[in-house]
Amino acid sequence: MSFEICFTRRYCMSHRLFNIRNSRCFVPHGHNEYVKVTLVSTGHDLLDGAVNMMAPFAVLKRVWHKWIDDHVDHSLQLSSQDQMLDYFKTCEPENLKHIMITPGDPTTEVLAACFMSKINAILLDQGLAVRCRTVEVMETPTNTVTFSGDPAKAICTDHYDGAENAWWQRPDMSINDLEL
Repeated sequence: MSFEICFTRRYCMSHRLFNIRNSRCFVPHGHNEYVKVTLVSTGHDLLDGAVNMMAPFAVLKRVWHKWIDDHVDHSLQLSSQDQMLDYFKTCEPENLKHIMITPGDPTTEVLAACFMSKINAILLDQGLAVRCRTVEVMETPTNTVTFSGDPAKAICTDHYDGAENAWWQRPDMSINDLEL
């Protein structure tokens, strides 16, 4: 017996897949994506007979939705190795705060793993007895990636130029490590 609580959020983003040359995805383009997180209790599942909830929905989703709405929405997602970063650092440094930087290409797969790590850091920081079991990222109406498991085992940081404690591991509002 267990309860699952699911929240879905829509956001707009753009990205390019830098390591896939001669592909349509090499050219910067955008998607209207949905992210669905499924939360489960890390404690007991017995309802208390009074309040009867794991935690109030508003508490569970407040920080997560703020991060999605204020930082992920309308972000440009780039690999930490993408030369477009040099352009922004030189010509548009004021826009670096809108660039999500991923280890390797910003695919839907790595995004799902990074999102899982981020929401679990947020939930842990809030002291909630809840963790994320799965993250689904719907890139298009016909393409969805579902991630479950340990993000640290899924995300390869061999070529990541960011902080050792990367943005996806921290409960803050960051989407890159350029300010550290």
